[in-house]
Amino acid sequence: MARLLSVNVGLPRDIQWQGRTVHTGIWKQAVPGRCQARRLNLDGDGQGDLAGHGGEQRAVFVYQIESYRHWQERLLRSDFVYGQFGENFTVEGLADDQVCIGDRYQIGGALFEVTQPRVTCYRVGIRLNEPRMPALLTSSNKPGFYCRVLREGDVGAGDGIVKVGEANERMTVAEINALLYSPGHARESLERALRIEALSPGWRSSFEALLRNPRNGNAGLAPEAAAHPAAPGFRSLRVTAIDQESTDVISLSLQSTTDQPLVPAMPGQYVVVRLPLAQGGAPLFRSYSLSGPQSTQRYRISVKIEPNGRAGAYLQQQLRLHDTVDVSSPRGSFVLQSGERPVVLLSAGIGATPVLAMLSAMSAAQAKRRVWWLHSARDGAHDPFAAEVRRLMLTLGQGRSYVCYSRPGANDRLGQDFDGAGRLSRATLDAVGLPRDADVYLCGPNPFMADMKEILATLGFSPSQVHVEIFNGSESMMPGVVGSAPRVPHRPANDTETGALVSFARSGIAAHWNPSAYRSILELAEACDVPVRWSCRAGVCHSCESGLVSGSVSYAPDPLDAPAAGNLLVCCSQPTGEVVVDL
Repeated sequence: MARLLSVNVGLPRDIQWQGRTVHTGIWKQAVPGRCQARRLNLDGDGQGDLAGHGGEQRAVFVYQIESYRHWQERLLRSDFVYGQFGENFTVEGLADDQVCIGDRYQIGGALFEVTQPRVTCYRVGIRLNEPRMPALLTSSNKPGFYCRVLREGDVGAGDGIVKVGEANERMTVAEINALLYSPGHARESLERALRIEALSPGWRSSFEALLRNPRNGNAGLAPEAAAHPAAPGFRSLRVTAIDQESTDVISLSLQSTTDQPLVPAMPGQYVVVRLPLAQGGAPLFRSYSLSGPQSTQRYRISVKIEPNGRAGAYLQQQLRLHDTVDVSSPRGSFVLQSGERPVVLLSAGIGATPVLAMLSAMSAAQAKRRVWWLHSARDGAHDPFAAEVRRLMLTLGQGRSYVCYSRPGANDRLGQDFDGAGRLSRATLDAVGLPRDADVYLCGPNPFMADMKEILATLGFSPSQVHVEIFNGSESMMPGVVGSAPRVPHRPANDTETGALVSFARSGIAAHWNPSAYRSILELAEACDVPVRWSCRAGVCHSCESGLVSGSVSYAPDPLDAPAAGNLLVCCSQPTGEVVVDL
């Protein structure tokens, strides 16, 4: 009979790691005597990051003493104690290749049901002082597993573990783990897994994503990154028109220099532009949303000319008609979703560019959807697409527009040029009567987007309904890291001016690769304060998957499953030459 060897609990605490403060509950201590197992936790236990750990589906984490012995031998360690892997129950028996999702076990006075394998993150590497640990646990198929508490009760070391039920569809923890993280993702196995009622919602949604997109990368781990990958490289396009849209915005129309059509763009996507600023110097990279109608003959980008902005100054002062510009394929996951749900296009300033492309696409398709155009600008002189928007809105049978000017000019006419003075607010959104089942597409300056997301949440919009595009970077994700205020991206202080140049296109930063200072492109990005997303830092979870705009990389360690074609995992990649990364 399987046996409970130790019950381990621990409350979250702050630790120092690589110059950061991490809030984590990975340190567990054995409990003397008995402990109460409750629906969300064991008494005295807690998790520092509830997005990745804890909750009803992950109330108790189980790890086996047999796996302890494996890692002691593999890592040449003899210092392990109960709770070393962050588990609540250290058990004898219940191997991952024998226990199935949906199995139910009586332990002491409580009843448990297996819900999912463990999702490893970097904190287990901190606990074991072994950065490779997330990848090792997953690739070895010895992850351990989580349980939900079906009946609360007391448990204690020495309790027998009695199996009292199982799911109709039998798939082991090891099989489920490999199905998500290893290459293959056989459709039959995915369908079998989805028939297991006890499987946690998070894993269920990952398998559903793999069924929808089985061929390119791992959509179960990085659904957005795998959904719209773009081929690396640049293409020379000719400038066929330069239009002054407003006081500080110009539009460039770009066409192919050959008979080869342009790569089709989805409404809302952007391109990366490579600008040769100095003779023999490093080029400058900028990301610009496509603001015009869908076309394989022409791209249109619209650029706000910032004071002292190098890219804007080049485009406005040096670029001329018939010049050529190097442009990437369209990329990005901020795209108009198909369907009949209402659409809210919510923007401020130059943030109108990607949602203008969405409006143009719906106009061209004579969409029957209800569409709201909500925009905020300083005044008419700084509202570059006002006439174009009015023309497009007239083509929509169920279109409604509301434009705010924060400081209307003397010639701006209320009711004709704009609908309200001031800024978009909760009162404005209430007054226009937004349908609560709408998809919202939001783009603009960061403070504007932060305010709008908060207002939309108070109005009842779920995060899944609010699609966000961020200029000059992306939203970072550093699970468990606390007290880390965002900083403006910059070149690292120790840039050597030698080595391969790594350019972060969306942040407008370039730095040289130094293998003695950085183990991965992720570490270089962090040295530049470029916003990044990560969790495992070992090529497992794909949280860091990003677009590879140009160049090539090698991997150490190798990812468990390859990213989508045209993408890279920044957490374990190194440049093999000059590269441009979509961060």
